[in-house]
Amino acid sequence: MQKISISLAVALAIISAVAGIGVGYWYTPQYSLSMYDKKMMDLGQADKWVDLRYLDAMISHHREALRLAEQAGISQKPEIKRLSADILKTEPLAIAELYRWKKEWYSDIKPVQEPESVHLGSYNRTFDLRFLNALVAHHENGIQLTREIRLKSSRNDVLDNAERVEHALHESLRMLREWRKEWYNIPESNLHP
Repeated sequence: MQKISISLAVALAIISAVAGIGVGYWYTPQYSLSMYDKKMMDLGQADKWVDLRYLDAMISHHREALRLAEQAGISQKPEIKRLSADILKTEPLAIAELYRWKKEWYSDIKPVQEPESVHLGSYNRTFDLRFLNALVAHHENGIQLTREIRLKSSRNDVLDNAERVEHALHESLRMLREWRKEWYNIPESNLHP
């Protein structure tokens, strides 16, 4: 009898946690932003391996964008569909360049571990906002990564890459924030700074 009640308590705790996450996503579109807080990347000290750590982190960053874009295929908004298609087209090229550098500079051919990705859930009235929130948080983390490597690297290819990526992320952020305001009337001050 004791084993059944412990099993039941564990099952109820798991169900409660899953239900809490679902309710959080449903009632609070900003909830997904907190998923990124724990994923802040620190490239460590500016040693001979900092560029390799950046390459791995940026590969993971681009792969995470792919995962979000794949999920956004169910959107009904043409703007989101176009953006997702563009991400699915361009990110594999960026990833290939980073892998090429890993191989050339470090003789490293190990694949980067698949990133943890935010699960956007099924399509409903807040799906596009969940996507926008997740992509905004994703871009903000990417900008932090590019700023950090620009302080720690002396390799021109890496510095140029970081500058290009940061510029593209800023441009995309501007567009995503405009869509959030236009479609959901959410002022920027209510979300991430």
